[in-house]
Amino acid sequence: MILYIHGFASCGNSNKTKLLRENFPKVLCPDIPVDPDEALSFLQKLVVANNVDLIIGSSLGGFYGAYLAEKFQIKTVLLNPSTQPFLTLAPYVGTNTFFCSGESFEWTKEHVTKLWSYAVAKNSIKAPILVLLQKEDEVLDYTKAEAVYENYEVVVQEGGNHRFENLNEYISKIKDFINEV
Repeated sequence: MILYIHGFASCGNSNKTKLLRENFPKVLCPDIPVDPDEALSFLQKLVVANNVDLIIGSSLGGFYGAYLAEKFQIKTVLLNPSTQPFLTLAPYVGTNTFFCSGESFEWTKEHVTKLWSYAVAKNSIKAPILVLLQKEDEVLDYTKAEAVYENYEVVVQEGGNHRFENLNEYISKIKDFINEV
């Protein structure tokens, strides 16, 4: 079972979700709670209850995915992952809008502070990690993730964007990664 974890202000029903479901037989793509404590509690329960053997996380979902990879030693694919959301999401404190539904939600200073407790130490994940980065990510500096995950498999692509819209070009790479021992 694959667990896809979406990013900040996104949702489980996205273009990435559709692509993953078209290419893999069992993919969970839930909407993640806004509060980091609630999000990680929810995700941990999903991992255990659904026998998740691969996590794919994008942006903030990549940050959460790294935490789960360390805790459960599960193979993980990170797409333009956030490595310091406690810094990069601080400017979003206030009212925000979900991209998929248009509904508003509150992102608080308390949410930002909670993220600190879920940061993983460099090289602490014992499970295999595949990190897919794009140099033209307009939201996150790809070099930060490149440095944090330098001892794992990292692919850096010229161009691209934060949404990693050409994920379809990496499906075979992800399938190969899944099948590696």
